[in-house]
Amino acid sequence: MRRLVLTTGEPAGIGPELSVAAAAWFAGERGAGRVPADVELVLVGDRDLLAQRGGRDAAALAGVAVHHVPLRVPSEPGRLAVANGRYVLDTLDAAIAMVADGRAQAIVTAPVHKGVINDAGVAFSGHTEYLQERAGVDKVVMMLAGGGLRVALATTHLPLRAVPDAVTAQTLDQVLRILDADLRRRFGLANPRIAVCGLNPHAGEGGHLGREEIEVIEPAIARARAAGIDARGPLPADTLFVPAHVAQFDAALAMFHDQGLPVLKHASFGHGVNITLGLPYVRTSVDHGTALDLAGTGKADPGSLQEAIVTALQMIRAGAQAAGSGASA
Repeated sequence: MRRLVLTTGEPAGIGPELSVAAAAWFAGERGAGRVPADVELVLVGDRDLLAQRGGRDAAALAGVAVHHVPLRVPSEPGRLAVANGRYVLDTLDAAIAMVADGRAQAIVTAPVHKGVINDAGVAFSGHTEYLQERAGVDKVVMMLAGGGLRVALATTHLPLRAVPDAVTAQTLDQVLRILDADLRRRFGLANPRIAVCGLNPHAGEGGHLGREEIEVIEPAIARARAAGIDARGPLPADTLFVPAHVAQFDAALAMFHDQGLPVLKHASFGHGVNITLGLPYVRTSVDHGTALDLAGTGKADPGSLQEAIVTALQMIRAGAQAAGSGASA
């Protein structure tokens, strides 16, 4: 049995209702034969909360497994409760335990509210960093996919003034290695082509608009190519994402969060997928936040969460095929 665990997110946000809607959709897809019968979806969260927020989809809870994690305090739609910041981490820890001991192959995450977790006394900058720390790996890479694009990030949640210092030789070497390896292992690409953005406008204009391209990015690309990674650049970000140009690549590596993600979200918002590369298991998530103003209204769109589940299944399948090819080689 292949198993995906879905953490249901901030209880005051849209995560619980989207998770139940996704469970109903998943059951329908499996019933129609579009999801293999040996794939199981497990929701991780408070069972009563899911039943309350599920609305017309709540009946789907009878057909999927729920790993019950109790709320710390009762939750109301749209109203954050600091005590439930710990509840959110409880759900993540339960999911991590399931992939760690082999009971599941992937974690799919509904959105969380970083502020309330920090207010609960836990330093938390995001799912990506939390999962990295708990997995004990040196580096992970955030990549979003959607609208025919894959955009990975060299740096993630940093103030803009901190980005140049964070774009180092070591960082780029690690990111390019992880990106290439997981495009092969998780996406089945035999020879992935990676476009690398410059940091500065016009990729530095030959050093006239900054020297990071010359001193850091170009040497990193040269080292990657010497190691068999098809990385090209540095390319000006404003022209890289022209459709005819970006179509030549399997993924783009942006130097900072708002360099690449606005383009991808314009192309796919509401149906994009956030993927963490470099973990020992598959992890996908939505491309949006908790939407406290929509919580409990029944108006939230489950499209991104459904795409996150589909992508996780595809990544599990590609990984199994890659492992099988390696065993037979």
